[in-house]
Amino acid sequence: MAASVGVVFFLLAAALAAAGSSEAALVEHTFVVSQMKMHHLCNEALITVVNGQLPGPAIEVTEGDSLVVHVINKSPSGLTIHWHGVKQLLNCWADGPGMITQCPIQLNKNFTYRFNVVGQEGTLWWHAHVGFLRATIHGALIIRPRSGRNSYPFPKPDKEIPIVIGEWWDVDLVHLEDRVENRIYEDWPLSPTINGMLGDLSNCSGVIEDNYILNVERGKTYLLRIVHAAVHEEYNLKIAGHNFTVVAVDANYVKPYTTDTIVIASGETVDALFVADAPPGRYYMVAQAVQSPEPSPQIPILVSRGIVSYNLSKGSGSDDTPAVAPELPDQHDATPSFYFRGNLTSLLPQPVPLNVDEHILIAIDVGDICLYAGSPNCMVSKLNNISFELPTTTSLLQAHYYNNMSSSVSKLQELPRRPPVVEFGHSPTSKATVVRRVRHNATVEIVFQNPYSSDLISNTNPMHLHGHDFFILGQGLGRYDAVRDAQAYNLVDPPARSTALVPIYGWMAIRFVANNPGVWFLHCHMEKHVSSGMALALVVENGHTLETTLPPPPADYTSCDNQNSRVADE
Repeated sequence: MAASVGVVFFLLAAALAAAGSSEAALVEHTFVVSQMKMHHLCNEALITVVNGQLPGPAIEVTEGDSLVVHVINKSPSGLTIHWHGVKQLLNCWADGPGMITQCPIQLNKNFTYRFNVVGQEGTLWWHAHVGFLRATIHGALIIRPRSGRNSYPFPKPDKEIPIVIGEWWDVDLVHLEDRVENRIYEDWPLSPTINGMLGDLSNCSGVIEDNYILNVERGKTYLLRIVHAAVHEEYNLKIAGHNFTVVAVDANYVKPYTTDTIVIASGETVDALFVADAPPGRYYMVAQAVQSPEPSPQIPILVSRGIVSYNLSKGSGSDDTPAVAPELPDQHDATPSFYFRGNLTSLLPQPVPLNVDEHILIAIDVGDICLYAGSPNCMVSKLNNISFELPTTTSLLQAHYYNNMSSSVSKLQELPRRPPVVEFGHSPTSKATVVRRVRHNATVEIVFQNPYSSDLISNTNPMHLHGHDFFILGQGLGRYDAVRDAQAYNLVDPPARSTALVPIYGWMAIRFVANNPGVWFLHCHMEKHVSSGMALALVVENGHTLETTLPPPPADYTSCDNQNSRVADE
């Protein structure tokens, strides 16, 4: 009975959405997940994809639409799909992270995701949310305004182009997850990809990989819907001889910002206009990984490039003219990233809540668990000295809904409000399923602090919160000072996002209202980091009315009861 109420709730919500606009519709897709062979760099790899595509199919909806996606799993690995950046108001059951909101969909099983896309416009994306599978299971989610493309708050583009930055891994992704879970971090992607293409910098035995080619017409304006679907590094994106005008991030409009370099981290999306106003010719579009300097581990240089080609004659998309290459920043230079993000402000500012109910300081670090695990390889990621591990028998959301989280999760621990005070050396690192409970409608401020000493390993960390957007109030280098730095917060027009990059050797402050009941994953979007423990589950309690209470699970909810499934986080 309770499960059927969940379906009724979705149908009622869909009807209300449709009633609000004549353009609202029910958009339906089927995702068949299967394995296929692809040949790159002299090797044939068996990869897992949706509908035989890499990247997967782009989904296009209009704000206010209801989306139904039937997922049929024909692959040997259990998986889920996460709708990255979709707020899923009162619909946590459809959010998708494995063992957080549902059990993975097993071989020859299916599950239907049903949710409304309300109050958001721009570019989001979808991806697998079990281990490293999102490296090949991902695609764009494009949300257009209800009033049509003429209502964009920027010049209407002549054409819209998804640009998906990915990475090619020449390893079995399930085996890769096993290695990370065993604290082996020696694997790296072979190359970035642009819309699935490795580009002509990659070759094996003289066989050069194909470039992604974007054909343009001189004088036309193009809206690039850029998705960072890679599982690893932050990327600089440049097109030789052209500038970008950034108009949105994470499906939130920003004041137009002109730059020659877009810096985008794992999980983020950027909408940017570019005008084909250069002399006719061919120009490289380059995606270059930004890497942390030593003492962080050094990895091979990761660069891929496509080609922007002017139509020089009717019916011709390219010629043999050599392509112009852009000048790239140093791969270890984090300055462009810091200033790119610092220059983003909201185009349509929302009131920033001023009275904060929960102040949380989260220290992002690595720790040693040898004393606990007895492993020769001891390094894990952690938040406030706790390394997150997934439950194994029941999803956190199911346990929370039935009020038995403490009994169904073996190592449950509440995240402390602040990291432990350490006078000398490092305090012990523990492993647990770490949660943080907040009351409904509480205003929460979180300050993420990366290690601030250049003697310590520090990375930029893209922190993603499910089920909510948040305001980015400020960022800085070094140690956060609550008195000094809070005075410099942007409380007027801060950008709203669902993923925020914490700068290397620095901090970032976010603020949001916890108005969406359920269990929401908060984690770094670099896969090695979250798989090794850089995560927590935010538990938002129900409000006092039916309209602020999480409804029951859907009828086909993938409970983990009686399943002996392999699960992994993402």
